[in-house]
Amino acid sequence: MGAIRADAARSRARILEVARRHDATRLRLNDVAREAGLGVGTVYRHFPTVRSLVEALSIDSLRRLGAAAHDAAAEPDPLVALRRFVDDALALQLADPGLQAVLVELERADPAVHTECSAARAQVNAGYAAVLARAQAAGAVRPNLTATQLQRLVCGVEHAVRLGTPDDRPVLLDILIAGIRA
Repeated sequence: MGAIRADAARSRARILEVARRHDATRLRLNDVAREAGLGVGTVYRHFPTVRSLVEALSIDSLRRLGAAAHDAAAEPDPLVALRRFVDDALALQLADPGLQAVLVELERADPAVHTECSAARAQVNAGYAAVLARAQAAGAVRPNLTATQLQRLVCGVEHAVRLGTPDDRPVLLDILIAGIRA
């Protein structure tokens, strides 16, 4: 695939800039096109579905979550590493409302998903698995918990924090960690 034309790159950047100002759970491509001052066809050429746009918006968060998993691997205490990683995951999901869908709805992946997002998501999934496996090997965490279940628990805490206040986050994180301990 050749280099993207300068005008196409500007259009894509403009679409992403406008879309970032919207709630990812309520994005409409026609609204983004109107606000961006672009034709609807231009938006659909770059992002054939809302999901593909949400995934593009979440790539930075996915990379940051992958980096958090990498950082957790450097922590000597596996339980401290897991807690830090789960806290980072929770913070990123609270900051990026589209991230949860990108992480947990893998079975409904958009056929237009681009390679960059898939690679970043794979790195995050591997990070969840590695951090959890290390804590399980140390006997700090329940052996029957899967990385997928841990991701879903983080999503549940995210939802609970959104229903309450940001002040609920530390206590809910403590409860999650206490509940998964061996």
